[in-house]
Amino acid sequence: MKLLFSLSFFLVIFGESFSQSSNDILNLLISNKTVSQSQADSVRAEAALIQQQTDAARKSFFVSAARLMQLSGYSQIRFQSFQETGKKDGFDVRRARLDLKGNVTPWFSYRVQTDFAEKPKMIDAYGEIKIADYFSITAGQFKIPFSMENLASSNKLEMIDRSQVVEALVARSKDVIGNQNGRDVGVQVSGTILKLNDLPFAEYRIGIFNGSGINIADTANGAKDIAGRLIFTPLKGFSIGGSIYNGWDKAIKPDIPGKSQVRNRTGIEFSYVTSLFSLKGEYISGKDGKTGRSGWYIQSGYFIIPQKLQILGKYDTYDPNTSSPDNISINYVFGGNYNFNSWSRLQAFYTIRKEEGTSVNNNYFSIQYQIGF
Repeated sequence: MKLLFSLSFFLVIFGESFSQSSNDILNLLISNKTVSQSQADSVRAEAALIQQQTDAARKSFFVSAARLMQLSGYSQIRFQSFQETGKKDGFDVRRARLDLKGNVTPWFSYRVQTDFAEKPKMIDAYGEIKIADYFSITAGQFKIPFSMENLASSNKLEMIDRSQVVEALVARSKDVIGNQNGRDVGVQVSGTILKLNDLPFAEYRIGIFNGSGINIADTANGAKDIAGRLIFTPLKGFSIGGSIYNGWDKAIKPDIPGKSQVRNRTGIEFSYVTSLFSLKGEYISGKDGKTGRSGWYIQSGYFIIPQKLQILGKYDTYDPNTSSPDNISINYVFGGNYNFNSWSRLQAFYTIRKEEGTSVNNNYFSIQYQIGF
């Protein structure tokens, strides 16, 4: 039995690279009558079982390609229950993404990410040259350097939905340029200006973008949009900073001959995160043509079971027209996350919605399961 177990272990260790050689060894042992045919079959079966258990515990796998690269992805399945009259409860596949990253050289990397929910679309497609910690160049399609919540990956968000103001003013679902997943096509420079006690004390990003959204050529005007973000981290876990965005929208009646109406944004943010507790917030104001908009949120979370069960609460307010009365909407969001492991989690949140003006019962409940690889 010891011999059979040793052979099984040998096949697991070397079988993936030398499977033919392993079979040759077993055939040689059979011919020399060291083991019988049934014993050899038992070794092969035992090796296959051990290999399955080993694969299940692995965190990464090699992909056959011309160059070494990293392939990952995730899917989010959501159920929503609405109290608003006329809205139907139901399931949807919110995101289904494949993400490919790699390094051509130690200083040049690339990323291509696609989403197959609803219809296939390219989310990210860019290359990055890192000359030094303080200077990198990114070119292609990627997230604009504006807003902490916008830059957070959708599979890393603590809550199911982003804040109202981020959805409205950072190239997402309610922005005047349409839902661009917070991304655009352009060129960006970024880096860490200063480090204190091995912490990135000051980080910057600044870029020039078309201003039209994902995989769209700039047909609105000849001018380009400019975005920038500066973040300070004076203490471990605590950061504070701000972002600016100056650009143009595609309007029917231009304010300036040869250009469309202005689309400008300004934001400030802070974040304090420990292993158990988190507190985050942002304020963003914007101007689309002559219409001013603003909003802010603050959210907090705490892990009841470290790294597993987290409860969260959020106050989220947005004013779509600062010159008009009775149009502010406020969301009170409560719920939590349960992380089964690093690649699978369940989120459940209830949102109480309050609007100025006409009262509407439009609270809703969301539950989302996420699985990745």
